[in-house]
Amino acid sequence: MDAVAVLGLGAMGSRMAARLLKAGYPLRIWNRSPDAARDLVAAGATLAASPKEAVRGAAFVVAMVRDDAASRRVWLDPEDGALAGLEPEALAIESSTLSYGWVRQLGDLARQRNLHFLEAPVAGTRPQAESGQLIYLVGGDAADCSRAEPLLKCMGSAVHFAGEIGTGALAKLCVNALLGVQVTALAELFGMLKRSGADVARTMKVVAATPVWSPVATRTIDSMLSGNFAPQFPVELAEKDFAYVLATAGSPAAAPTIAAVREVFRNACSKGLEAANLTSVVQLFA
Repeated sequence: MDAVAVLGLGAMGSRMAARLLKAGYPLRIWNRSPDAARDLVAAGATLAASPKEAVRGAAFVVAMVRDDAASRRVWLDPEDGALAGLEPEALAIESSTLSYGWVRQLGDLARQRNLHFLEAPVAGTRPQAESGQLIYLVGGDAADCSRAEPLLKCMGSAVHFAGEIGTGALAKLCVNALLGVQVTALAELFGMLKRSGADVARTMKVVAATPVWSPVATRTIDSMLSGNFAPQFPVELAEKDFAYVLATAGSPAAAPTIAAVREVFRNACSKGLEAANLTSVVQLFA
């Protein structure tokens, strides 16, 4: 099977890499903190000292890092960036949640070097990454998307082609904005019900029987009712994504609801909730 490199072994990248190993792909890995690679190395992966070293000989390169700054470092570091080490026919796949502007810039840089590049951010968090149920939102060349699909389906249940580079990022930012807005609205309603003396669980069960309910609302309310805020999608990363949405929108005035929700998440970070799951914002209201 074709060799694969995975750059970034955080909560998502490590699980994605494990799925590729399970599927039988020869795997080279890199992470800023090598200790995070221990279990994957024990399972058969090869640890590289740099992104540039990791991608040598790889037919596919998947990056899953925290933000624009980490992505820029992984791909473009002047000494050991991944773009400088890619094989001519290798396919670079950026799966991190990034800003629209940076993804477009990265795509342009890859094109200038005659490299194959896809953006493939994902809908899903840690449980979906572990079970191979991520949903890929792909931007780039359709032929490259078709080539990558068997690999992506080792880590995900669906691959959706959105269009040119940047459309995947836009789709992902829409997904995360809708998620954060729903979570915040439910947190506020949770607080309203509790202060009114209502049975929150019973009332929300009635609401769930109406067309306005969504699958994510069920998981959100279950988390809020149980007080289980173990991180799947941390508050600080949701806040980062709201900042990317607003940068793309142009100003807070162009997306006032999203701007208001971002302030909720910024407040949650200031109160020490940055590492907790995004549903923990209910503690600001209840």
